[in-house]
Amino acid sequence: MADSTGRPQILVSACLLGAPVRYDGRTQDLRSPLLEEWQAAGLVLPLCPELAGGLPVPRPPAEIEAGAQGWQVWLGEARIRDAEGGDPTDAFKAGAVAALALVQRHGLRIAVLKEGSPSCGSERIASGHFDGVKRAGAGLTAALLRQHGVQVFSEHTLEAAETALRRLARG
Repeated sequence: MADSTGRPQILVSACLLGAPVRYDGRTQDLRSPLLEEWQAAGLVLPLCPELAGGLPVPRPPAEIEAGAQGWQVWLGEARIRDAEGGDPTDAFKAGAVAALALVQRHGLRIAVLKEGSPSCGSERIASGHFDGVKRAGAGLTAALLRQHGVQVFSEHTLEAAETALRRLARG
């Protein structure tokens, strides 16, 4: 285990911790002994970037435009669209900036984010066609955090996050 002081060490998507913050008001509550261990040790700092950016629950599902990546949204080369034709790009950007500010304020270097999300996807995001298909890519928050040196993992790579946490603890 890392920091024995119980200070936050890992930013974790709030939906993975049981908060009903997803676009549909549901949770993605992740039952994991490792995540429970981190929580018990006080190492977890929860955040939903989409709520931090001002989006409501529930809200229309949103996806990064087809063929684009989170970093392209930052460059203004792509947008995020919702299933009703809206453009919540600015709210997604604000949420990513809030996540970065939180990470920097607490000196965090690891994040575990919800795979598939236009904010949090670390390796896979939705196709951009609202068809349920996932494709390789990173969401807006994941891309921004990585750009600032944060190691980003998903709920599918908790063991790798634990390995990274142990490396950081050893200095």
